[in-house]
Amino acid sequence: MATLGNRRAMLPLILLSGLIISLCMGLRQSLGLFMRPMTLDLGISAATFGFSIALQNIVWGVSQPFVGALADRHGPRPVLIVTALLYAAGLLLMVFSKGIPGGPLVGLQVAGFLIGIGTAGAGFGVLIGTISRATPPEKRSQTVGLVAAAGSLGTMVIAPVGQWLIDGFGWQAAMVAFAAIAGSMAVLSLPIREQPVSGEPSSRVKLNLGEAVREAMGHRGYLFMTLAFFACGFQLVFITTHLPAYLQLCGVAPGVAGTALGLIGLFNAVGTYLFGLLGARYSQKHLLALIYLLRTLFIVAFLLAPISAASTLVFAAAMGFLWLGVAPLVTGIIGRVFGLTHFNTLYGIVFLSHQVGSFFGAWMGGVVFDRFGNYNFGWGALIVIGVTAFTLQWLMDERPPRERKPSGEPEAVPA
Repeated sequence: MATLGNRRAMLPLILLSGLIISLCMGLRQSLGLFMRPMTLDLGISAATFGFSIALQNIVWGVSQPFVGALADRHGPRPVLIVTALLYAAGLLLMVFSKGIPGGPLVGLQVAGFLIGIGTAGAGFGVLIGTISRATPPEKRSQTVGLVAAAGSLGTMVIAPVGQWLIDGFGWQAAMVAFAAIAGSMAVLSLPIREQPVSGEPSSRVKLNLGEAVREAMGHRGYLFMTLAFFACGFQLVFITTHLPAYLQLCGVAPGVAGTALGLIGLFNAVGTYLFGLLGARYSQKHLLALIYLLRTLFIVAFLLAPISAASTLVFAAAMGFLWLGVAPLVTGIIGRVFGLTHFNTLYGIVFLSHQVGSFFGAWMGGVVFDRFGNYNFGWGALIVIGVTAFTLQWLMDERPPRERKPSGEPEAVPA
């Protein structure tokens, strides 16, 4: 009966978590649709718009460990509500950025700061930690994969709807609609509560936050995985931010970009769930490495083939399949190697590297386009960084650190 009760309690948590992540990530991954209409209407450059997206990502990364620590200490619900409202406020500020002191440049930067904090709370970090704590170890990879897969479906719906709103009503109306969607995440967060840690080994010595962070930062495998995660953010945010503009340069119809982003969301759901299942059976570090390698190979194939609507949609489907499969694998490694007590904080540190990559992916793309009038250098950087990430992840040492003795207990002296 207890098991049945736990399953019933898990179902609404899984559904709500998947829906909130879906809305959060769908909004974020669709912001590239606004670049061209906003640059034309506000009189800003592609680099300025790209920097606002880059700022969102770096603030998201920097704030993730702190937001995660707050959720570890106070539970997920208050963190989710506050950050969802900040997300909505940032989107609204983009609409009115032209009329604030300092003009669009300042307005977009402040908006990017708010959206970054909002995404740190309403995105994967806090909710995946909550799901991981509530799930037995043998089911953790599959369950996280299921939630992350559901979370990817938002792009499939929001990107095409966003394109339709922009075409039919203008970018301002579309952005207000995006802000309303972001605000709804606060309402959806109300029933979510902290779950007890499930399956944590009783032999694991409990560390305080500082000790846990120092232990992780001294673990070579943790550092390799953190560095490799830079490439993930660099590649994905470059694509979501600059693919619509790149397709226009290649003469592809504007509507294809929205469809491509939607396809990323659809195939992301399939790929993420599949990698969650595979992560329960096979080496999680090797699966992560293969994702980085396959992404890079598909980028090469996309650039070598003639750019068309058909090749773009095939590329989007392939990249979508490999998009968020990293989520159950990275979280699985962290939970298995370091435990769940400070999971949100340790995940936040790894994710900071991802967001530094996201910052440079979004910003570099805009700078390259403004300077050269094309994205050739940017695509080349994606390939080099992807190969580097594959190498680091494949060589990762995923053995747990030595079990520490409780305070005051003497170390055993070797015979």
